[in-house]
Amino acid sequence: MISEIMGMILPPVCDICGKLADADRRMTGYAGVYRKVFETAPELHICGKCLSELCPQDTGERWFLCLSEPYATDPIPAQRLYIPFPYEGSAGRMVSAFKFGGKKDLARLAGILTGSLMAEDGIAADIVIPVPLSSGRLRERGYNQAAEIAKPVSSLLGIAFAPDALIRKRNTGKQSELKLGFDRYDNVRNAFAVSDAWDVEDLTVILTDDVATTGFTMHEAAVALYEAGAAKVLCAAFAGNRLVKNAEPF
Repeated sequence: MISEIMGMILPPVCDICGKLADADRRMTGYAGVYRKVFETAPELHICGKCLSELCPQDTGERWFLCLSEPYATDPIPAQRLYIPFPYEGSAGRMVSAFKFGGKKDLARLAGILTGSLMAEDGIAADIVIPVPLSSGRLRERGYNQAAEIAKPVSSLLGIAFAPDALIRKRNTGKQSELKLGFDRYDNVRNAFAVSDAWDVEDLTVILTDDVATTGFTMHEAAVALYEAGAAKVLCAAFAGNRLVKNAEPF
């Protein structure tokens, strides 16, 4: 009752753009995956404009090579990357909100959207593993956004969730503060390993993160999984700014 009264005094604002949200519209008028979002996360408030901008890329345009800048000695040159949303508009604002604004529920929304689209695309695996944060950024943020995305992905695909299967062997600098290119590769090279508590041998793995730019972070995490015996790894990011598509599915 108190919540309802406060809602009348202080109308809810959109969790993505911060403008007033139409509380009546957020539960109606949107079919399929978006209705599922609000049934499972009713505390989210998203205005009609932001919701209408959350348009996934066409099925054939969600597949990429992991690295935007391939190199000759790459041990996994054919590594695939799945990105359902372009890193712009509502999707871009969502990432900023859950990465820097503490809105963890929006990371769960990203996971619901990503997992639902993966299910529609017939993607299957044995286990979902998030890219780990450095210990410092985990303390600062309070959660790993890649893990929050991975949770609903595992639920929607009906496969295991392994939040601590990958570890960082060393802390790395922020990729966003480095120039695009091989500076980012040097920053994360050999930074990951599979925990002794997990056995990924012969498993098909989905590796999740929030955003893909150069792809070096997920690439290095995938290398660690292959070195530990994984049979197949699919890198999956909620959003990305890639232009070159690769229509070959996982």
